[in-house]
Amino acid sequence: VQLQASGGGLVQPGGSLRLSCAASGFTFSSYHMGWFRQAPGKEREFVAAISRFGASIYYADSVKGRFTISRDNAKNTVCLQMNSLKPEDTAVYLCAASKILRDGSSEGLYDYWGQGTQVTVSS
Repeated sequence: VQLQASGGGLVQPGGSLRLSCAASGFTFSSYHMGWFRQAPGKEREFVAAISRFGASIYYADSVKGRFTISRDNAKNTVCLQMNSLKPEDTAVYLCAASKILRDGSSEGLYDYWGQGTQVTVSS
């Protein structure tokens, strides 16, 4: 099983980034997918989640209206479009896969985790 996140980098406040997570080693369409982030010295926090076929989507309040999660089951990928980025969005962003969704925010429900990609928002 592998979840490989990419697309991170350094961006100025107000800018945009698009993260991708490529999945392999499991049946991607059988899993709900989520994005989490962890800033230095802080606990990991939920960002967004999407159900197996995209019918249900959830966002943390802190990113609602700025971030968009999507998935392509044909390509085994889940993406996170991040707009209007703020310095407080700086973190390592990780994708994860779960058989159970609920509201997507429960870390303990996720079966597989990727390594993450660094996002730095700074002028």
